[in-house]
Amino acid sequence: MQKSGWISSGTVSQNRKARHDYKIEDTIEVGLVLTGTEVKSLRLGHGNIQEAYAVSEEGAFYLINAYIPEYEGAKHFTHEPKRKRKLLLHRREFERLDAEVARKGMTLIPLSLYFNDRGLAKLKLGLAKGKANVDRRETIKERDWNRQKARVLRDKG
Repeated sequence: MQKSGWISSGTVSQNRKARHDYKIEDTIEVGLVLTGTEVKSLRLGHGNIQEAYAVSEEGAFYLINAYIPEYEGAKHFTHEPKRKRKLLLHRREFERLDAEVARKGMTLIPLSLYFNDRGLAKLKLGLAKGKANVDRRETIKERDWNRQKARVLRDKG
């Protein structure tokens, strides 16, 4: 039985600015350790990963600064909205990502938070390197040039 307004599969939150601020070199899908009220809040479409990032602590990766608001229907057993959440990875993936993050300038940035076909909450992480202002301007110029090119080809064709 699906309650009205609930998301059974699909995107809950996206970090659109990540691709602007960082050069994404690789992506990986990971699971999250969530409480029941967090899942219910996400199913209502609430949640924000704009300022979130992942760090390696105590032999595991954790999602820091992700905002999942408290579920309104819960009276006593609510969760902390910006708590540290453990990410679920295979050991081999963890070791590879940990080695990549150890390189200078690499970080793990969440790109999207969604429910997969089986109804499980998943997080798409991007292994990213920060862009300098010059690189951002170059990206904007390239995007504008591609738009102009497309307009010219569309008008002529």
